[in-house]
Amino acid sequence: MKRALGPALKILALRMPAFTIPALAIPALLFASTMRAADAPVVVTSIKPIHSLVSAIMQGVGEPELIVDGAASPHTYNLKPSNARALQEAKVIFWVGPGLEAFLEKPLQALGRDASIAELDNAPGLVKLPFREGGAFEPHDDAPEHDSASGQHDEADAAHDADPGHDSDHGAFDTHLWLDPMNAKAMAAMITTTLVAADPANALTYQGNAKALDDRLDKLDTEIKGIVAPVKGKPFIVFHDAYQYFEHRYGIRVAGSITVSPETIPGAERVSEIHRKVGELGATCVFAEPQFEPRLVNVVIEGTRAKSGVLDPEAATLKAGPDLYFTLMRGIADSMKDCLSSA
Repeated sequence: MKRALGPALKILALRMPAFTIPALAIPALLFASTMRAADAPVVVTSIKPIHSLVSAIMQGVGEPELIVDGAASPHTYNLKPSNARALQEAKVIFWVGPGLEAFLEKPLQALGRDASIAELDNAPGLVKLPFREGGAFEPHDDAPEHDSASGQHDEADAAHDADPGHDSDHGAFDTHLWLDPMNAKAMAAMITTTLVAADPANALTYQGNAKALDDRLDKLDTEIKGIVAPVKGKPFIVFHDAYQYFEHRYGIRVAGSITVSPETIPGAERVSEIHRKVGELGATCVFAEPQFEPRLVNVVIEGTRAKSGVLDPEAATLKAGPDLYFTLMRGIADSMKDCLSSA
């Protein structure tokens, strides 16, 4: 048999282009590729901003799965069968917490029992701001200083000292924590610690990626300060009160929101209140959000000099990936600057 096949194999070898991978090597390459994919733990994330941070730290190891994809919002999301399967297969699950992704609380208890679940609103070093009540907020200083155990700090960093006066019970604080790059750094540290514990074989990669992400977040913070500096004193109205962390970090003035929670459609009295507020403020901006009904914004600005813009705090219009967080934050800063500069 060997003598009969020998000449045929020689002819095939002569006809084979020099760059062609030998057929016998293909199974080995496929096996190696499969092994690399199998080495990555199954990681599931709740929303796009968190997925972006996890993706950046997992680069070179694997790609995390995302539950709230596309233009969906965690405020109104319904779990899909594919999401349930992902939770059941996950080794690690990252979410902000029940104050934001309430739809995940019971599924995590039922399906995520074998996974390491990281609730990122518990990350050490986070600043947590209490919810504001009502749609029209009281005036405040552009960049308030915060007291801490170590005394007064500069305006930009003061909010990031731990404040024991803040109630950390779920729902007692604004859960849009990622809208401050320093909070993103705190969450990234917890993400890294969780991944290293679950997958120590790739610890060096996670830690190296985390260091690079940390540096990028510092540069982003400096960049955003420069973008919003010319308009930080101009008040504006937002669709819902999701921007406290951005506001406190950069000293901008959000004067009120049409609705406190996007699940709740505001009544006529609230809309009239905000309409009056816009008139009192003079020329300003009212920002809608891409995944919610924009007609309310048109009602609010009708008959006023206010302009309308769009902010996307949950990245509804952005493609998921490791760079999404940076695109999201720059987009918010640019939208504020563009609208307020022309107001």
